[in-house]
Amino acid sequence: MRPRVIIKVATSLDGRIGTASGESQWITGEAARLQGHRLRAAHDAILVGVETVLTDDPRLTARLPDGETGRDPLRVVLDSRLRTPPFSRLARTGALIVTTRDPIPVGDAEVVRLDPDPSGRPAIDAVLGLMTRRGVSSLLVEGGGRVAAAFVAAGVVDGIEWFRAPILLGGDGRPCIATLALKRLAHAPKFRRLAVEPMGDDLWERYERV
Repeated sequence: MRPRVIIKVATSLDGRIGTASGESQWITGEAARLQGHRLRAAHDAILVGVETVLTDDPRLTARLPDGETGRDPLRVVLDSRLRTPPFSRLARTGALIVTTRDPIPVGDAEVVRLDPDPSGRPAIDAVLGLMTRRGVSSLLVEGGGRVAAAFVAAGVVDGIEWFRAPILLGGDGRPCIATLALKRLAHAPKFRRLAVEPMGDDLWERYERV
């Protein structure tokens, strides 16, 4: 049985995760970011694409306030061409890098080769198979837009945790979901809103797949 897959996004009102230049820290406020860390602690694994690593150099840990207990998830990077810098935070702290190339050392990371999809990226079903073998029952996908689109297109997204900030970044900003190449509205993946909650000036919206 595959893991439950949740996409987590932090965007502007018009669904952008960064400016045209790639600046993205921080779109949402402190309260929304804290809830994002709680979501990390509630999942077995967290996954990003290599572009997120190159842009933000994230830690992907669950940093909770004093008095709150939680665990750090398994941290996974999709990196078809092995571009993760060995000096990046994830490589230096033993993350799992999933590639389609023959593995080579990347810092202290574990590097695993999986079969590619037609675009040359790690096939989503193979990624989920690897997660299942690692004992992962819940996977939080944090980005970027192309990675999120790949999971949506594969039909495996079970829910969305959407943090929306009251700013506008415009059409040249980076979308939270990249191209899906839909020809008809009837083909669009459908979700049901479960809840909306203010987070400071932001909104936290929760969705499940219909």
